[in-house]
Amino acid sequence: MALDAAVRAALAGVEEPELRRSVAELGMVESVETKGRKVRVTLALPLPGDDTRAELRLRVIDSLVAVEGVDRVDVEFRDMDDAELRTVGEILKGVTPNPLRVLDASTAAAPRAPAPRPNPFTDTRTRVLAVASGKGGVGKSSVTTNVSIALAQRGKRVAAVDADVWGFSMPRMLGVSRPPGLIDDVIVPPDAFGVRLISMGFFAREDQAVIWRGPMLHKALEQFITDVYWGETDYLVIDMPPGTGDVSLSISQFLPRAEVIVVTTPQPAAQRVAQRAAAMAEKVELDVIGVIENMSWFRGDDGKRYEIFGSGGGEELAHDLGVPLLAQIPLVPALREGGDDGRPIVVAHPDDEAAVAFRSIAETLDTSLAPKRIYNPELRLN
Repeated sequence: MALDAAVRAALAGVEEPELRRSVAELGMVESVETKGRKVRVTLALPLPGDDTRAELRLRVIDSLVAVEGVDRVDVEFRDMDDAELRTVGEILKGVTPNPLRVLDASTAAAPRAPAPRPNPFTDTRTRVLAVASGKGGVGKSSVTTNVSIALAQRGKRVAAVDADVWGFSMPRMLGVSRPPGLIDDVIVPPDAFGVRLISMGFFAREDQAVIWRGPMLHKALEQFITDVYWGETDYLVIDMPPGTGDVSLSISQFLPRAEVIVVTTPQPAAQRVAQRAAAMAEKVELDVIGVIENMSWFRGDDGKRYEIFGSGGGEELAHDLGVPLLAQIPLVPALREGGDDGRPIVVAHPDDEAAVAFRSIAETLDTSLAPKRIYNPELRLN
């Protein structure tokens, strides 16, 4: 009995890879059998996927072989049934499961009125960064992708919303080919390079045109925020659509604490258009905290910088807005190739000058531009 208790205690410290919650907390531990120095564990899985099984098996074995008296560990899996999935869904939504509820086949199939979901990003525990541009074609999505990964590389828990519903591209850039998981009615976003992502690209083909009016866009963004299990996150990074349309208005309503980063290119024409994105942020009372200049120069084989698109646009925009120029990103083939191949430059070529610039942006955001307020969930005003 002592070994059984020690094994269960060790399992409580094992996290399900995608949900990042304890297998014990999620009710995944179906049985533990001990015979001599051998342990057999059966886990019920809420999500399919061979990668998840392989990773979870390794985590269980690594945890249990450290228990005194255990020499061998066997791990078996089965898929959860509908009733178990409903219970896990309630846990993820923060609802206490009702142990007295009858979970027969008729109950599991009965339709339920969906309860309103709270917005998980209304408090100060998650910092929200909205990456915006006045026009398309300035590399906003590649900037969002690489900055998100660079923040994750700093040990931060990062989530990303590809809110560019017409020009979604982050799934390809992050190399995500599988759709989100579904537990009961909770969407579980896929993870790549430490970034959890939700995107219209998971719900529409790449060649499919999304032709929606404002109310449909508003509802889709609301579901991206409230119907997705994000878990504990330090940063939510949003890839905004170019321009100043309905999506920007919706984001300002859903995420009123969002901080805006404006992406531009060096030429004056792009800088003037980008200024409109900053003006939009001001109108909806969102703070602009910095400017990123992309495609600043191309470095030739001779080592010289060639300013193909001119120079000075990012610096001038930052001066006009009274915010820092966070970085100048050079135009390098590896940055484009990484976006097409799903191997972003901060992962595939970490020593490239563009990758170094992205990590510098992440460091600045996480240190000198970090909010100075301190959140304490124990404090209450009476």
